[in-house]
Amino acid sequence: MLRRLYDTTLAYADHPRALWVLFAVAFVESSVFPIPPDVLMIPMILAHPRRAWMIAAVALAGSVLGGMLGYAIGAFAFESLGQPILSALGKETAMEAFNARFNDFGFWAVLTAGVTPFPYKVITIMSGWTAMPLGTFVATSILARSLRFFTVAGLLYLFGAPIRDFIERRLGLVFTVFIVLLIGSFMLVKYL
Repeated sequence: MLRRLYDTTLAYADHPRALWVLFAVAFVESSVFPIPPDVLMIPMILAHPRRAWMIAAVALAGSVLGGMLGYAIGAFAFESLGQPILSALGKETAMEAFNARFNDFGFWAVLTAGVTPFPYKVITIMSGWTAMPLGTFVATSILARSLRFFTVAGLLYLFGAPIRDFIERRLGLVFTVFIVLLIGSFMLVKYL
């Protein structure tokens, strides 16, 4: 079923209203949908490299607005909507411990989930549930999703199709290593 959903999402890359479909996919991916917008964004940019920045901006707008929906789910409907979504993702056992520490590291959690393969929807829902300040959440979401989508757009714009395999397979790992090194550097400076 997931493969069929992936293939259907990918087929929309050539649709005349592909930007609207990308916006919708980015929006729902940030709160409930399991397929990342990159799946649609990559073939769209490869087909129209001159529109790379606009395509990334549409993904950013959809993702941040969808993240706000995820935040609202966590804040206002956690018991009825948020908890079942997190349970379906296998995250229910870690919720209490996560809640206790989340706001201490909220900026880093949102930044990390926004640029890595970690499910961003988990962080958006948890941000609302733990009552992370909305301004911090939105600003960090814009930063994180901009990093992710504009990096992908830039790489595809500069290198075209040959970079596609790298993006699809390894970019999440590169972002994860970057975040680990960044957090490690801050921890090192703090404790030295």
